[in-house]
Amino acid sequence: MGYENILVDHAAPIATITMNRPERRNALSMSMMSELMEAFRTLGRDRTVQAIILAANGPAFSAGHDLSEMLDIDINQARAVFDLCTDLMTTVQSIPQPVIARVHRIATAAGCQLVATCDLAVASEEARFATPGVRIGLFCSTPMVALSRSIGRKRAMQMLLTGQPISAETAEEWGLVNQVVPADELENATLALAQSITTASPFTVALGKQAFYAQIDLDQPKAYAYTKEVMSMNALAADAQEGMCAFLQKREPTWVGR
Repeated sequence: MGYENILVDHAAPIATITMNRPERRNALSMSMMSELMEAFRTLGRDRTVQAIILAANGPAFSAGHDLSEMLDIDINQARAVFDLCTDLMTTVQSIPQPVIARVHRIATAAGCQLVATCDLAVASEEARFATPGVRIGLFCSTPMVALSRSIGRKRAMQMLLTGQPISAETAEEWGLVNQVVPADELENATLALAQSITTASPFTVALGKQAFYAQIDLDQPKAYAYTKEVMSMNALAADAQEGMCAFLQKREPTWVGR
């Protein structure tokens, strides 16, 4: 499928989606978000894809919403923007494959939300992260959903209330990203992380990702009630039986994907 705002490189078992509006700092226009969502859904249905990298071209990872689309609009048009953004974020977490953000430069507002939404993130030392909406009169209310769930209340409030950017190193310390590397090592480091995921059973990874998001906001008794059922069913799966046999027999497992 041809896209205007993104590039998709499908080199199974890893696919890369690259935001490609460098002249607009990869602002998340309606068309950009629609294309991202379509690409994630298409790759999500592809059983040859086991991990997806989300990258960007140009001077920024993403500057957030395209503000030129936010001027002189009515309430229904505003809702359409944030409905689509919410659908995009939900799609990232609902597809079976882990999604890894590869952040080379600044990610602000909904761009920061996108990083926080991805399952994993690797950042260059040159990356920065901010939710500066408060400074232009548009509080980053939807970005704070993903941000607060990644870094906690006090740190999220600091970013949201001040609008000040944090460094890649601070983002790693706070849990917004998993790893920070020199700029010239970013691509290889992200690829290595993706490759480490593809050695596992894709069935098990998909099951685990779904279970993680289902339990994360439950209270502890409900979380255990849910996950013990998931794990019980998982234990009966062909890949789990194969994996346990392979471990006991000291050999490499052969996954069948079920």
